[in-house]
Amino acid sequence: MSASPLTPIDYIAAGYWQDFLAGRPVAGGMAYEAELHHCTLDESLASLQRIDTLLSQIRRDMMKFGTWNEAVLLADERYRNFMVFLAFYAGRVLAKQWQYTPHWFGEFELRKRYPALPLLTDDFYQHMAVVYRNDVEDTDKPNATDSLFFALEPIGLRLFGHIDRPFQAVQGGQVASGLYQAVSARLPNAIDNNHALPIATERATKDVTETIVPQHSRQSIQTNTNAVNHTSYNELQTTPEVVQTEAISAKPNLSTASLESSTAQTTAAESVQVNLKQTELKPAIKPIIKEAPTPELFSQLLTELDEIEVLQIAGKTEYEQARKVLDQFEQHIAKQDKPRAQVTFSQQHLAAKQQALLKLQDAAHAGNSAAMLRLAMYELLGEGVNADKVAGMEAGVEWVKQAASKDDSRAQRLLSKLYYQGFGVPQDMTNGKYWLEQAAKNGHAEAASLMSQWQQAQTLISTQKQEQHSLKRYQLLFAVIIVIAILIFIIV
Repeated sequence: MSASPLTPIDYIAAGYWQDFLAGRPVAGGMAYEAELHHCTLDESLASLQRIDTLLSQIRRDMMKFGTWNEAVLLADERYRNFMVFLAFYAGRVLAKQWQYTPHWFGEFELRKRYPALPLLTDDFYQHMAVVYRNDVEDTDKPNATDSLFFALEPIGLRLFGHIDRPFQAVQGGQVASGLYQAVSARLPNAIDNNHALPIATERATKDVTETIVPQHSRQSIQTNTNAVNHTSYNELQTTPEVVQTEAISAKPNLSTASLESSTAQTTAAESVQVNLKQTELKPAIKPIIKEAPTPELFSQLLTELDEIEVLQIAGKTEYEQARKVLDQFEQHIAKQDKPRAQVTFSQQHLAAKQQALLKLQDAAHAGNSAAMLRLAMYELLGEGVNADKVAGMEAGVEWVKQAASKDDSRAQRLLSKLYYQGFGVPQDMTNGKYWLEQAAKNGHAEAASLMSQWQQAQTLISTQKQEQHSLKRYQLLFAVIIVIAILIFIIV
């Protein structure tokens, strides 16, 4: 098959990439350019995970500062350029896996080449797509879209998706929740064997190793050495220090050294391998952004427990004692490059944690909603006082409901997420929206922002329906006028 001619977007994609490598600003500017340089864009699958982490952090920061508005940001050229650049990069990474040169089509080419695609003219996320392999597409099969990737869709979902803002995939099915997942599902082995996740994980592990210890044959990517000005993004890369506190009930102090020593005893082989890699690596490199060990649902809850104050009358002493110890565990887990379920502790530390959980339970029974939420998190994670996971899940949901009934906006927002996601409870959109509304009424900023956007969407839908109704009336009136004119002409 002969190669298709280059399109204007092919030249734009190449220009964006060359400008980025050379440290030149793209025309119109690009948001978060310094942060992207710190993501180490080495065309690996692991770099897509780092980008997804950055997108999640951007989303949280926009919610925190009240700038999470999709329409406003899409009107900003710097943000559009940022999203388009990420799409170009994801297409580049995917095509590299297929040993193919990415070939981009704009809306005009897409409509001409794929007439069956239900493209929406005003949808920013559907106005360009990349062909990343040549084993399916050819000019004799204009509607074969297996090798077509709308890379903007998972970016949009990661930044702006929520229950009332679903993203419809132009190719059908669900939009992936991030670039790593979207690209992994299209890898050669994933398609051949229909086992995308394990294969993607294996490839990502290999790519992370290559990022840490570069091979001589790999292209050296110039990175921006300027400090990142984005405060929250800096915090993402900074390893927090463990606060020294007294253990509950005269338990030994859980210092950073003792926690790390406990973990090191069970992972000696891993430590040797890491030390060998560090010995080989002499030049300084930028830190790699890692996926958080704790699910975002609960890491956001922990943040809200610190940032959103809710007046507590009972159980304050017990809660503070438990929180001091449990915070040390959370800070240690946050440092690990593995899911929290794989982090191991000594029996001594586990006993101290159990004592802290019992203190937390006492505070929860006394009516402390913060203790209820913290205890609920551990029960839902399978780390609570209940040995049985099913019983723990039920107990966790019940604690969230109790806290929500006390008008704790943090609990109401969490309960809405549980219903929307079907986590621990049957999925129920009606209940999800109800508790989202309650959280917004009680001052939860993120919930209020979501409700505001939902109301705006409902207003737009209502206005569109009214306009369509008016248009039909005008069309009917116009038809009547034409009929009358014809009758007059015939009579005269």
